[in-house]
Amino acid sequence: MEAADASSAGRRPAAETELRKERFEGSAPAETLPADGMASDLPPEAYYQALFPPVAGPPFADPAELERIWGKPWGSWDEVGRLRIVLMRRPGAELEQITEDAWDSRFDALVAPDRGWYWTGRKAPDLNRVKSQHETLAEALEAEGVQIVYADPLDARFTKAVHTRDPLMSVPGGVIIGRLATRMRRGEEASITRAVAATGVPILHTIVGSATVEGGSLVKLSSAVAAYGISIRCNHEGAEQLAQVLRWLNIELITVPLSGFSLHLDSCLGMVDADKALVRPERLPYWFLERLGELSIEAIFVHPNEKWAVNSLAVRPGSVIMADDCPRTAELLDRRGVDVVPVPYDEIHHNGGGIHCSTMELLRDPA
Repeated sequence: MEAADASSAGRRPAAETELRKERFEGSAPAETLPADGMASDLPPEAYYQALFPPVAGPPFADPAELERIWGKPWGSWDEVGRLRIVLMRRPGAELEQITEDAWDSRFDALVAPDRGWYWTGRKAPDLNRVKSQHETLAEALEAEGVQIVYADPLDARFTKAVHTRDPLMSVPGGVIIGRLATRMRRGEEASITRAVAATGVPILHTIVGSATVEGGSLVKLSSAVAAYGISIRCNHEGAEQLAQVLRWLNIELITVPLSGFSLHLDSCLGMVDADKALVRPERLPYWFLERLGELSIEAIFVHPNEKWAVNSLAVRPGSVIMADDCPRTAELLDRRGVDVVPVPYDEIHHNGGGIHCSTMELLRDPA
């Protein structure tokens, strides 16, 4: 009956047409709306579709468009803008299974391949210290005004689940869900997907096929250029899928081959300001160090005995949270005008990850 009534109405009253134009002009240009004289010449379906034409622009990642449609300008354009919302997961009972009878002197670690875990050093985890250090990191973030989204606890077999960076990547407009390379971690992706979706973050792509992609290997050097480490954990097929998504966002992806058993680029490179990065030069190709210079990024070499310094987290331009056992690197940053907030994290380092590994930005202002 509604269509029949519209068809029989003939010419729409001028007041109705103007009201419709006013109501929808925010999403459809006024010139595309049917004029009064044309309305009687259109069938009902054409008339109403003409009132609501497709509108391709502005692009998905436009901050104002994201805020209007998705509630917030989700994602991140770089690594150093003011951090607003971060994803973490509290350590839980999964570390209780790590025991000292698994000591292997060949590797200077507690290792249980059949149970899917390793822990560097000879002593079992001090669970109270692990939880205390993770809480201290969270408190340092909250002191900076950062909101923390916590992913739900996982089954005890996921001993690395505290490292929330690896199952996803933050890009302009939302996140990309990765595909973790090892069996001991694969499965964390589903939990992370549920957590970010429940928060309202758009999921722009999920890595599929035989690609392996882990978030710790993506470093956004600027709003237009990102670097991705190819490694034992991150293969070429994954880099191709990642590059395709970034092309949609007009971001160039530089692929960086990592040597030997290096896992992720964030163990070699960490942005601390829009034009400054901590690097471990011995683990990066020389041509890439040159490329950093071409991008006007100063490479600051971490102290050789402070490898975890590079795995810091910027909370705003020129301000980072860093493990407190890296004082000489912190001094280097201080001399260059970069503020360092030190927190204890050495116990969690035994689980193979640092501060950067334990966090993933869901919302960061552009620098």
